[in-house]
Amino acid sequence: MRIKPIDAALIPQVMAVMATGVPFIRVRGESDYWLYATLFASTCPVALVDGEVVGAMIAMRDQETPQDVYIQDVITHPHFRRHGVAGMLIDSLAARATAWGCQRLWLTSEPDNRPAHASWIALGFRNLPGDRTEHGVEVVNDFKGPGKDRAVYQFDL
Repeated sequence: MRIKPIDAALIPQVMAVMATGVPFIRVRGESDYWLYATLFASTCPVALVDGEVVGAMIAMRDQETPQDVYIQDVITHPHFRRHGVAGMLIDSLAARATAWGCQRLWLTSEPDNRPAHASWIALGFRNLPGDRTEHGVEVVNDFKGPGKDRAVYQFDL
């Protein structure tokens, strides 16, 4: 497996892999992925096996708080789940962020996405305190707007 930054030629494959994450991951438009490949490639690694995308991450360094890197999406193709793909993508991003002097990676997740919760905890993220606990997951009310409650996770670098 090889980890490399996203590039424009990989956009169709990245979109196809992202589609396997519905309903928890929303596939964005092709122009959005062009933006990631053009302006955020160093924080958007993809995992390749024999030239095929088997995992992808969309993340951005916070322009207002540059010690933070926010992870928008992480996906592994269903045939490659439980093979360490997400961990390799996180490790790649963590190495880049550490080189920049960043202090944390963070992300949000739907409160009922139990597989994601288990993955984040196994990968060393902490579920930050929220407004309530739902099935053992701390949840922040309205985190991404009215009615958009999220579990928030942090990985200290």
